[in-house]
Amino acid sequence: LSDIIYGVIYYIVRYRLAVVRMNLRNAFPEKTPAELRKIEKGFYHFLCDYGVESLKLLTISAEEMKQHMRFENVDQLDQALDDHNFVFVYIGHYGNWEWMSSLPLWARKDATLGELYRPLKSKTMDDIFIEIRQHFNAECISKYEALRHIMRFNAEKKKCIIGFVADQTPHPDNTQLWMDFLSQDTPIFTGTERIGKKVNAAIYFADIHKEKRGHYRCVFKRITHDVKSFPDYEITETCTRELEQMIRRQPEIWLWSHKRWKHKRTK
Repeated sequence: LSDIIYGVIYYIVRYRLAVVRMNLRNAFPEKTPAELRKIEKGFYHFLCDYGVESLKLLTISAEEMKQHMRFENVDQLDQALDDHNFVFVYIGHYGNWEWMSSLPLWARKDATLGELYRPLKSKTMDDIFIEIRQHFNAECISKYEALRHIMRFNAEKKKCIIGFVADQTPHPDNTQLWMDFLSQDTPIFTGTERIGKKVNAAIYFADIHKEKRGHYRCVFKRITHDVKSFPDYEITETCTRELEQMIRRQPEIWLWSHKRWKHKRTK
């Protein structure tokens, strides 16, 4: 099914093809046209796989899900919750990020698993994606209500693991940090670190590996259990570098159709 969709999306609809090509050219100025075209086609194959895989979350069993999305170092997250109420995980639009919502199948049962998301403009599509993301009892938290929810969890002393998709584009008025990311001057989302310092969260990075079609492995990499000891934005910079290394390792499974660089720094 995904292969059929690929033919339509890439050759007929040409979905956001101009955006993808511009992003790839700017991110990899050292690559030849042939190398960029290979990544481009690989991305569209992946994007179609991602769509079909995500819909499969509506019906897939827990046993089958654990065969397709594996997690490593979950014991470190569990142990971190012995001394912290929160573990915050940096996630990118990389691999099948929707399948990260199956983490409750692996983590300690007394933990609340939450993920921040941006509500879609279409109420129908938004409801579908919430159902997909909550299939294995992860809790969807609107990014616009994140701080309120997290502070409530903190007051209730809940044990929580919360995923932040941190490669979104912040509004220029709310941008505190710019970095060279994928060869471009890039505004960086800093909310994960700022909220983490408010609630003394342990910080981890989700390092995703696509092992073969429809099979992913997530390795949780410890960043710190002492978030308040770091200067402002150092943790964000570290995780952004981790994300860039991950993307360069297998670039076709990042979301190149996203208008990541639509905002420019004002002088």
